[in-house]
Amino acid sequence: MKIEANGLQIEVEDTGGSGTPVLLVMGLGGQLIHWPAALVQSLVDAGYRVIRFDNRDSGLSTHFTQHGAPAIPWIALRAWLGAKPRAPYALADMAADALGVLDALGVQRAHIVGLSMGAMIAQRVALAAPQRAISLSSVMGSSRARGLSRPQGHVLRLFMARPGAKDEAALMAFYTRFLRAISSQRFAPTDESLQAVFRATAARHPPNTAATMRQLAAILTDTGRAEQLAHIRTPTLVLHGADDPLVPLDGAQDTARRIPGAQLAVVPDMAHDLAPAPHPEILRRALAHLLPFLQSVDAQAA
Repeated sequence: MKIEANGLQIEVEDTGGSGTPVLLVMGLGGQLIHWPAALVQSLVDAGYRVIRFDNRDSGLSTHFTQHGAPAIPWIALRAWLGAKPRAPYALADMAADALGVLDALGVQRAHIVGLSMGAMIAQRVALAAPQRAISLSSVMGSSRARGLSRPQGHVLRLFMARPGAKDEAALMAFYTRFLRAISSQRFAPTDESLQAVFRATAARHPPNTAATMRQLAAILTDTGRAEQLAHIRTPTLVLHGADDPLVPLDGAQDTARRIPGAQLAVVPDMAHDLAPAPHPEILRRALAHLLPFLQSVDAQAA
């Protein structure tokens, strides 16, 4: 369903019910359908009301096509030099979108679970409106403090590459190649599962490189967040894969170190692959940390 949030049209799916709300915030270029169905169902089975939405510039939500594709190398260079490069919007704006979703649904407080870029947005939600966050789960995210490890070279090259052709077979090969590169080596997703994700994505809203680059610009220009994390008092879980080649583990370790009282859970054999097509064992291992954390926060509140 479409709702208006923060002045935008945002696509939302809400399982409803009287359970404690869990707001799921997706990562870079992702859509709400990329949350694994088994993860959503596990939360519902545990009694939670699960709310998913398409970020701005993703899926069926408002796209900022008028801004075109930002010059990512220039933005990255200026950010690295300590300047303040401009981007079409900021992660703080995307956090305001997430809060606008809660407002539109009449939800006062929710567990905030963010994945990758969504983890950074979730951190911004906890900073901007701590009274709205029952808990914060920063999954496969980073503080983006200076000096942290960069993505592995082969992954970065694949991420910044472009498909050689625009027919469906070439696009499918391009996107599945990248997803395979950031997935667990021990518990790798099948080709069939990755291809099914691509088909579902293309049928709903085809991947858009310019839109993804605008979201990436928001990440690159989000300076100062690392120093602000010390102000978070929300119960926090930092969940990360031990083998993440896209957002290396030290980004999660730094996040947990900076947030007072944060729990760090490192999942063996997990890479950057909790979505969109995780191996069932990866999902099981992640949920073994996430569900008890949410339930413990609820029990303490009760």
